[in-house]
Amino acid sequence: MRATKVTKGYRRIVPSLTALVEFEAVARLSSFTLAATELGVTQAAVSRQVRFLEETLNVRLFHRMHRSIALTKEGQALYLVVAESMQKIAGVFDRLSTGSEQQELVLASTAPFAQFRLMPRLPNLKRLDPPLQLRLTTQMFTADLRHVEVDVAVRYGDGKWGDGTSTLLFDEEVFPVCSPAFLAENKTPESLQDLATLPLIDSDSTYEGWMGWEGWFRSVGYRPARLNYVLRCSLYTDAVQAARFGQGVALGWSRMVHDLLAKGELVRLTDASSKPTDAYFVIVPHGRSITPVVTRLIDWLREDVAIR
Repeated sequence: MRATKVTKGYRRIVPSLTALVEFEAVARLSSFTLAATELGVTQAAVSRQVRFLEETLNVRLFHRMHRSIALTKEGQALYLVVAESMQKIAGVFDRLSTGSEQQELVLASTAPFAQFRLMPRLPNLKRLDPPLQLRLTTQMFTADLRHVEVDVAVRYGDGKWGDGTSTLLFDEEVFPVCSPAFLAENKTPESLQDLATLPLIDSDSTYEGWMGWEGWFRSVGYRPARLNYVLRCSLYTDAVQAARFGQGVALGWSRMVHDLLAKGELVRLTDASSKPTDAYFVIVPHGRSITPVVTRLIDWLREDVAIR
């Protein structure tokens, strides 16, 4: 006789959806107090719900330290599943309540990546995926994705981050660039020593791991006694603009200046280059799925066809 499979109702397996909602807020914000404020309840109420979950599961979900908390291994496992499920539910609610089939994704990157890589390619994205709407947000430095409302982030580094799943976009190469007008008025450097004497445009690092001129010269095996800085910028976008307008020589990060080189607005000054071990990655925060829409977005980000 074939045995009849008995399934448990969700209510028996998950005794409190409220407790899961409040647990997700605490885990995401790393704070009982902030979670209580977001949810509009008392801190004591949030603590009771989390304690109820821990007693039900017979595991500790948080390490409770003097002035901070951190997820345990079991808490991290539960958070990943709960966050992803809530994100899916919220997406369906949003679509049904607005009556729209348009899908909005929040994409985070630095300002240089947004200006030089994203903006020129937006029309192509619209042709490839008409329902998709992007909300772009820029970050100066890497932010923990558990604490920000981001669906996809672009980062430069080694790909090893604890707040999301990394997918390689492309590597990088760094070399000197200038405007055609600057090159016409100045002799092409025949050596790294010659290059160091040209008017150099420098910028502060906007990505961990990005290099300035001193780091670049070291990476190609030359240590100049001094560098001839003509302009320093806090933003890499300003340094590139200054080079476009003939103010001097800037470091060209190939994926950022790709289109400007293709259009002839910048030219590569020498064959010398540095190839960092770090690369660009797309990060999908834990709790969010790599959906077909996200996959199409990643494919679009990886495109390296010159925009003319």
